[in-house]
Amino acid sequence: MTGHADPNAKRRAHRGRTGFTTGACAAAAARAAAQGLLTGAIPDAIETKLPNGQRVVFPVHEKRLHPDGRATAVVIKDAGDDPDVTDKAPITATVALVSAPGLFVAAGEGVGIVTRPGIGLPVGEPAINPVPRQNLCENLSELLGAVPPATACAALPTSPLPERAVCLMPELLNCADRGLLVTIAVPGGETLAKRTLNPRLGIVGGISILGTTGIVRPYSTAAFRASVVQAIGAARAQGCDTVVLTTGGRTEKAMMALWPELPEAAFVQMGDFVRTAFDAARKNGIRHLIIGAMVGKLTKMAQGMPVTHAGKGEVDRTLLADCARAVGAPPALVAEIAAAETARFAAERLAELGLDVAFHSALAARAWHTLKTKYWPGSARRLTIQTVDFAGNAVARIDESTAPQWLAEWEER
Repeated sequence: MTGHADPNAKRRAHRGRTGFTTGACAAAAARAAAQGLLTGAIPDAIETKLPNGQRVVFPVHEKRLHPDGRATAVVIKDAGDDPDVTDKAPITATVALVSAPGLFVAAGEGVGIVTRPGIGLPVGEPAINPVPRQNLCENLSELLGAVPPATACAALPTSPLPERAVCLMPELLNCADRGLLVTIAVPGGETLAKRTLNPRLGIVGGISILGTTGIVRPYSTAAFRASVVQAIGAARAQGCDTVVLTTGGRTEKAMMALWPELPEAAFVQMGDFVRTAFDAARKNGIRHLIIGAMVGKLTKMAQGMPVTHAGKGEVDRTLLADCARAVGAPPALVAEIAAAETARFAAERLAELGLDVAFHSALAARAWHTLKTKYWPGSARRLTIQTVDFAGNAVARIDESTAPQWLAEWEER
């Protein structure tokens, strides 16, 4: 079944519009440019095969046949209702004939280069992930099955092969001395990359070309989970056996100030994905996890929620009230906390009474016990929890040396 690249046609009740990955857009742009190179006419729209097998027609927003024989096509990324930093980015492919057999890919403007190990791509290569690479091969192989490349290639000039070009397929055109070079570019990508994990992962110069299915789901949890797993793997590959997991930018900034001796790669924003982060840390052999969180997310960790997003469940107000009672809060305030809508209410009211450190410690001890039991068992694995207030200030720290005392006092009460 063929569909046009208009995610409006794929609305899902309460889930919003789907979109397309940078990898899917890159494959579409490359296929359009290659068709133009070989036939002399770049189409206004191009049908491609996504990694998930779906066939989609992408509009070609810009196209150019260069005097030197190259062909360029641009597909504008539509991320649907996903808040993706690459939404509306011009995913650009320039295809040229080269004097070497096979299919080659290179990074153009705004596409990053891998400079550190640990993300599943060799150092020095373009940050084009394995699935988009394979999808590029599939689409160009399919296109060339319908175009007589040997005849078309005979009249075309060749371009030099860049030093950093990567061979994806050793044979493509059935020509002993001819191949295709696809250069993927994203004008403005270097600026966009500053809003991604790429600088921390050691990907310099631009964004990554990503995607596993070709489809972007609104508020894509799969994409975020994948970035968390990748970041933890990269940290371990760079020699880190301690990783700091944070729930957002303010907590990360606070944790970086508290642990300045750790490299930037050791700091990973896990967002809401607690279980995903802990699973990745175990699989990568991380020995010490440090958690940075504010009271809302911390309460949900203490409850044992694998995902702490607001839509996945409410904070346990009884737990908050129990913590307040345990640190000596007046009964009237305990009752207010039990009836309040947010964990922040408890934190701020207890801070007014000078009970903030004690309250944060009691709550962190409960979270420490839950996380150790559910996701981080064993004495060889260390766990530290650092709480942060809403201004980004450090409040309390709990680890193996302090958690048992707090938990024992809790049991006595």
